[in-house]
Amino acid sequence: MKRNLLAIAIPALLVAAGANASIEVWNKDGNKVDFYGRVKAANNITDRGQKDEGDDTSARLGMSGQTQITDSVTGYGRWEYEAKAGKNSDNEVRYAFAGLNFGDFGSFDYGRNDGVLKAITAYTDVLPQFGGDAANNDWNVLSARTKAVATYRNNNFFGLTDDISFALQYADNGDNSNRIKGDSVKKGESREAYGANVQWNIFDTGLTAGAGYARTSNSDNRQSTWAGGLKYDNYNLYLAANYFQSKFKDIFSYGPTHRGSYKTADGKVRGFELVAQYGIDLEVGRITPSLAYVQHKVKADGASFVEDNIRYHNSGFSSPVVKYVSLGATYDLNKNFSAIVEYKFNLLDRDDYGAYKNTENSRGRGSKPGTKDVLGVGLIYQF
Repeated sequence: MKRNLLAIAIPALLVAAGANASIEVWNKDGNKVDFYGRVKAANNITDRGQKDEGDDTSARLGMSGQTQITDSVTGYGRWEYEAKAGKNSDNEVRYAFAGLNFGDFGSFDYGRNDGVLKAITAYTDVLPQFGGDAANNDWNVLSARTKAVATYRNNNFFGLTDDISFALQYADNGDNSNRIKGDSVKKGESREAYGANVQWNIFDTGLTAGAGYARTSNSDNRQSTWAGGLKYDNYNLYLAANYFQSKFKDIFSYGPTHRGSYKTADGKVRGFELVAQYGIDLEVGRITPSLAYVQHKVKADGASFVEDNIRYHNSGFSSPVVKYVSLGATYDLNKNFSAIVEYKFNLLDRDDYGAYKNTENSRGRGSKPGTKDVLGVGLIYQF
């Protein structure tokens, strides 16, 4: 068994997110198998009533493989499992998919994989401990990992240029295309969804622009999301920004009237994220300071209607869901071991919708725990 401490160049579809090294266990006669893993020992220090407070230790193990079928066709697959050992002890199969790569004609795979919009929202999902608010949530369609997705990708625009890539995706009852009503996510319903993205590496400048769109196919309670982003990665400097908007049909209801009826209204979630990081090489390892600003807002449309000559009116509302400044750093001692620290300056007020959602145990203090700052610290070993 050969142990490689440096990153192994494998097809982009098989690269483990965040993994800087892997173990090659087989590479012979056109067949290749790699194992990778990560152990993160971390803790989020904040008010005990806040969601995700406390121990955030977890472990991941994954496998990626490929086999040469013909000169132009390659089969591939990936599986990754995460076990949470902290306050939240839920376990998850993060990835499980297989497919065929046809070279310049693109690739096709099916299984549990990233939603097609995550390629864009991931531009800012690079913070040491927190972040990923636009990528991992229930209000964006096909922006997180989801089950039962068929994906076509082409990373060089049919061999014409390496600067343009795109992807098309269809989800059959995927996790990230659930029906949302009010504060709850209605799972178990058939919520087909489809989406696409396109990215342009702007020549050799280090600048990449991307955009994507996804929507559910059911006309009732339809959801749709579009996202756009920019990132610059060159000369040890990383800058990224993204903006998204999700729309929901008939998500809010106003009433009851004197007859007990309700009026529905549409809703939106809009947000933007900004990240700046700079890598500094040291005598031992590399340190990357990180600065970010994240803000998402939910907006409910108003409703005005008449029943039995009685006029009813509601002007709707708008409230922050996420709002914070992040200051942190990652210290890579080598390619296998890192230390992380991040301080989240929570800018939510106790009357904000986000503070309510961020409060797990109010202990008689309303949504105040959801407004507290958070300090995240941790150690990461990966192979």
